[in-house]
Amino acid sequence: MYTYNDNDRTIVAERVRQFRGQTDRYLEGKLSEDEFLPLRLQNGLYIQRFAPMLRIAIPYGMLSSVQLRKLAEVSRKYDKGYVHFTTRQNVQLNWPKLEDVPDILEELAGVEMHAIQTSGNCMRNVTTDAYAGVAQDEIEDPRAWCEVIRQWTTFHPEFAFLPRKFKIAVSGTESDRAAIRVHDIGLQIVKNDQGETGFEVLVGGGLGRTPMLGSTLCEFLPWQHILTYQEAILRVYNRFGRRDNKYKARIKILVKALGMDKFRSLVEEEWAHLKEGPGTIPATEVDRVGQGFTAPDYDVLPAQSASYLADLQEHRGFRNWVERNVRAHKVPGYASVTLTLKAAATAPGDADAAQLETIAELADSYSFGEVRVTHEQNLVLADVRQDQLYPLWLKLRETGLATPNLGLLTDVICCPGGDFCALANAKSLPVADEIQRRFDDLDYLHDIGDLDLNISGCMNACGHHHVGHIGILGVDKKGEEFYQIQVGGNAGNDASLGRILGPSFSRDTVVDAIDKILKVYVDQRTPEERFIDTARRIGITPFKERIYAPHN
Repeated sequence: MYTYNDNDRTIVAERVRQFRGQTDRYLEGKLSEDEFLPLRLQNGLYIQRFAPMLRIAIPYGMLSSVQLRKLAEVSRKYDKGYVHFTTRQNVQLNWPKLEDVPDILEELAGVEMHAIQTSGNCMRNVTTDAYAGVAQDEIEDPRAWCEVIRQWTTFHPEFAFLPRKFKIAVSGTESDRAAIRVHDIGLQIVKNDQGETGFEVLVGGGLGRTPMLGSTLCEFLPWQHILTYQEAILRVYNRFGRRDNKYKARIKILVKALGMDKFRSLVEEEWAHLKEGPGTIPATEVDRVGQGFTAPDYDVLPAQSASYLADLQEHRGFRNWVERNVRAHKVPGYASVTLTLKAAATAPGDADAAQLETIAELADSYSFGEVRVTHEQNLVLADVRQDQLYPLWLKLRETGLATPNLGLLTDVICCPGGDFCALANAKSLPVADEIQRRFDDLDYLHDIGDLDLNISGCMNACGHHHVGHIGILGVDKKGEEFYQIQVGGNAGNDASLGRILGPSFSRDTVVDAIDKILKVYVDQRTPEERFIDTARRIGITPFKERIYAPHN
């Protein structure tokens, strides 16, 4: 993974020192709330319902075991002994004290971590596929490109005060696992007929109050121009994006208002001034950054381990876990393992300090000291030998990290909701908990099969409910919590936005409604269909009829 150079260390240390001074002045009454607001936001600090929340960047989802141990230490020392992993491949502390935040940032800087630009109207954390570099369907490893973009966007003066927050995702695989179609800019690595690397550039995606899927702005952009072309997009957005209404300030609103042809024309006009300028990437820069993403020292192994095959035959629990949580690797004899942070009675995406330390030890022992964070709020050990999968599973099982539910109903994506967030209309964690408890039956879960259930506590859609096969949105009705249900969303290559079924449900009836939706699927599916396939084939009417039928 990328390692800081002297410039990186200096930049982060200076930001910590700067923010310490800003925080001290605020606490002394020398800065007003309004003056402190943009300063704390661009250092990842929110004021939530009960306490500050500090969002820490994990660029493109990569963590070292050293960084995991530091997160565990910081959570014990300054918080309540746990952290929360987000759908943006970041991590949050939910209970730090404001006066401690500069100390936290200083400790994090010591292990090459920071909270720069994790909030505010600026360029946010660049995200990608959690299996980057090891996926069998990879066109090209996207991580070096993510790092180039990260360095370019950090403290870029034109991108510090955009009309609204801005998110970029990069996919390097045939199957989009970075959800590029719901980002402000989505970049898909492609190859032309000559085998040259380029990018399909999508623009105008995003969720929230007005969900939209991104559209193709450029079908093939040579890699040398990926920064200048994006800069042209950002300049158009900065010039024409609305600043009078934050609900209409995202680039998706501008693209829709102008139309893609007009927006493309403006970008091309702006790009003409930038195309061959200093932002054009030389091969030496790609090589420099790419050195941080060379393959680890893999052993030469047979494609199938005899001991692994024997363990599969002998242990049903291990077999179930492998079926759901273990992914094929591009190197023979290796596999990628996903640790689902979705055990029953556990808040989705949460990990306590002891678990973080255990995962760090396992990463050192089994996966070259690295861990990945996924968009689904899980963690990945990307490089595990096949013959070590069974002993790894035994150790994971001891600490509650071997739940074999990846991609199943109880692998719920969920924002912190009203339990923490001041913006939330309703609590989301109790709904996720009830779903996990109600359907905590592996035989039933495996029969239902692949199903993405996403929950958001408000229209900001931090839980990505719009692209869940089943999406749940918390809404407020005269001070009471209700939940709106959508069906048919998806975040992959065939991305789609869910359709609202009808009136919202009270807290005590929403999980019953989910149960009825699943029964419709079981009744209507064909043997080869996943939930999303059936939902698209039959439409939403059968679901509506079942969940709103009286006495049903």
